[in-house]
Amino acid sequence: MDMEIDTAYGDEIAAADEGCCTPKRGIPGRSTPPPPPRKKPLRVSAGKREPPKNGYFQPPDLEQLFVVRPRPEACA
Repeated sequence: MDMEIDTAYGDEIAAADEGCCTPKRGIPGRSTPPPPPRKKPLRVSAGKREPPKNGYFQPPDLEQLFVVRPRPEACA
């Protein structure tokens, strides 16, 4: 059963009550996937690095972070 529906824009659409089906025209066929990305080339100077020109940052309280404090004794 076909019926025509007027839309808000004045267009007419023919709708069929035949049930749902997947449109076959708009589905493209399978294609091959793109190749994987290429690996970055290795750096030539990937070996030993020199220390920074102005030295490493050394905060004055750095040693306090690594101090092992004695555990409190358990009551006997």
